[in-house]
Amino acid sequence: MPELPEPMTALLEALRRLPGVGRRSAERIAFHLLKGPKMDALELARAVERAAQLTPCPECFQLSEGGPCPICRDPARDAAVVCVVETPMDLLAIEKSGEFRGRYHVLGGRIAPLDGVGPEALTIGPLLRRVREQKVSEVILATNPDPDGDGTAMFLTKALEPTGAKVTRLARGISSGALMEQANRGVLSDALRARRAV
Repeated sequence: MPELPEPMTALLEALRRLPGVGRRSAERIAFHLLKGPKMDALELARAVERAAQLTPCPECFQLSEGGPCPICRDPARDAAVVCVVETPMDLLAIEKSGEFRGRYHVLGGRIAPLDGVGPEALTIGPLLRRVREQKVSEVILATNPDPDGDGTAMFLTKALEPTGAKVTRLARGISSGALMEQANRGVLSDALRARRAV
């Protein structure tokens, strides 16, 4: 293969770091970007640069442009009910269901001992403070229904016990081992409506 200019090599290497993008996919994406209008490629670069400036919301840890996110600022949302999710993508999946009108808390992952991820790596401390200080009445555990997600939910159930908040878990309309972000709106709506005490 002929030697590529350094900027092209750097672009290919950056694309290959994305999940699910191998060498061939990176090449297709890079050449597609470069054969199209230059403005499209520059617009994508600017969008990525702007998105990289996002920071966690100080309240729920969802991505925000600084300060509380729109959901945390919305007075119509029920602050007494908090849905705990692993990632911002899980939050978006639940929002798309249109079923939930409370607030969220993004853990930033899940407890995964085999991967070296313990409770201290997640936003569990801020969650416990928030539940105590804001008098949250219900915490919905919406971690993924797989071994690490279930283990995280069990840990949180025990940690939340002293707060007196009701702790519920999404119903198993979501099949075991599935990812929250891949569930369709109907399944998530059913799971939220049929949540149960843990």
